[in-house]
Amino acid sequence: MTEILNGKRILVVDDEPDILETLQEILDMCLVDTAPNFDTAKKFLDKNIYDAAILDIMGVNGYDLLELATKKGIPALMLTAHALSPDNLVKSIKSGARSYVPKDKITEIDTYLADILKAREEGVEKDAKWFVRLKPFFDKKFGTGWREEHKEFWKEFDETYRVSKEELEKIM
Repeated sequence: MTEILNGKRILVVDDEPDILETLQEILDMCLVDTAPNFDTAKKFLDKNIYDAAILDIMGVNGYDLLELATKKGIPALMLTAHALSPDNLVKSIKSGARSYVPKDKITEIDTYLADILKAREEGVEKDAKWFVRLKPFFDKKFGTGWREEHKEFWKEFDETYRVSKEELEKIM
């Protein structure tokens, strides 16, 4: 499944050096550029073409970077620890992120990245595999009823973001 990552050019932005190092190790099949801050990331985005971006939210102006990546047609995955909340999850998706992954799940980042690239290859704009994989984590972390505050967003999400029955069986 993660063969799709081979040789892909990925921008990783995080203000924690150990996170950058960990992601480089996990994504060793990719060509990875790392940036420890907004300015460096912006220079990379202005200069290079990427297949995807992994963006921290806090400490690097992640939402501003998401806007830049989205304008360039680069699918972005938000990776966060400090901004892990239902509000930031909703804001990330509304702002164009293709996935929102807690740093607790960093060891599985290749799977989430592969899902994004596969969906893009298939022309699927609103893929929900990442959410199906992470919903049990979010339910446990945020508690029951966590989707109530943004009820309209989640209603629309459930109606428009899809996972095929075949893919759902693989995930479960």
